[in-house]
Amino acid sequence: MKNYVLILMALSLFSCTSKQKKVSEWRGENRSGIYAETNLLKEWPKDGPKLLWDAEGVGNGYGSPVVTDNNIYLNGEVDSIAYLIAMDLEGKMLWKTEFGKDWMKNFIGSRSAPTVVDSLVYVASGLGDVACIHAETGKLKWKINMLEKFEGKNTRFGYSQSLLVDGDLVFAAPGGKEKNIIALDRFTGETKWINSGVGEMPAYCSPLLIEYPTRNVLVTFSEHALLAVESQTGKTLWTHQQDTTKGDVNGNTPIYEDGYLYYVTGCGNGTVKLKLEDEGTKITEVWRNEELDNIMGGVVKLNGKIIASAHRKKSWKSVDAETGKTRDTLKFGRGSSIAADGMLYCYNERGQVGLVEVSPEKMELVSQFKITKGTKEHFAQPVINNGILYIRHGDALMAYDIKAINN
Repeated sequence: MKNYVLILMALSLFSCTSKQKKVSEWRGENRSGIYAETNLLKEWPKDGPKLLWDAEGVGNGYGSPVVTDNNIYLNGEVDSIAYLIAMDLEGKMLWKTEFGKDWMKNFIGSRSAPTVVDSLVYVASGLGDVACIHAETGKLKWKINMLEKFEGKNTRFGYSQSLLVDGDLVFAAPGGKEKNIIALDRFTGETKWINSGVGEMPAYCSPLLIEYPTRNVLVTFSEHALLAVESQTGKTLWTHQQDTTKGDVNGNTPIYEDGYLYYVTGCGNGTVKLKLEDEGTKITEVWRNEELDNIMGGVVKLNGKIIASAHRKKSWKSVDAETGKTRDTLKFGRGSSIAADGMLYCYNERGQVGLVEVSPEKMELVSQFKITKGTKEHFAQPVINNGILYIRHGDALMAYDIKAINN
């Protein structure tokens, strides 16, 4: 009996101390755009929250930064070269590593965020370079090009994928006729599986991972379809076709919560709620709202509402997650949406940042300020980490103190 108790104690100790992977990635936990922060300001000073620091010269681009316990990582383009840049938490550049060529045709610059898993960083360029880089040193571990190796087909605005990791696999979407979605060994870059999808070019979507007891499911868009693939095997579970006459700009990562999948698309297909059953192998459409159409600004589920900015009407809209009915409209242009500590953060294409209270019935703009540093379009999505709001505007990155109480 004594030995049995000792074995149980040892197993308990092992289970409590076994190391979990530390992941920092696009739009925070579950890629939901909801940052698990507390004690944040509920109202900003007239000129906005305190600017802690700004760093210029991080390269052209629209990719958001990713923040770990010690460092900040972001992608930037300089003279057509794609770089991963590492900074400390004070905004000092530590190193930058070239990993390929970046997009130079329209809206020049990087278009994705790095994914940091323990000591490795995974990046993708607008021209299909996928690379793994050591987080501490910036040394390149491996890289491939999706156009060359997988006969990929690029989009009209360039590859815009923030890579996803599950276990020992990293996923990307070349968009080839036969080699449409791929899984690579994240330590070596070796191809582990290939999925043909529906044989069309990729969307501008960074995928979502849904975890079930017996399988994990990768969900992402291609040009006109939402796809679900078993992550470890590459088996297609289902496809959900879009109306091909209503555009092809699907740039938002879907949201999964309590058995339901929500997505927001642009150019007419709107916002949809799907019910997932049988561990992600079966879907049923619950409702569709064509008023809320966002192409790339991100969507959040906050206080029972699906919230994003409408593309055509250029205003923020909230949709009841249960009924699919539009509940409120907030005139604040259009742009990117994240949330933290019960508040909505809006960053519009005019460079205005808004703090919004979301009640059961309405959205109310509480505070706002304007971004004055940086270059080109205001497309990058904000990030919140440890009470600091990070905003990237082209070649500049800014850090604002939004803590309610300074430590």
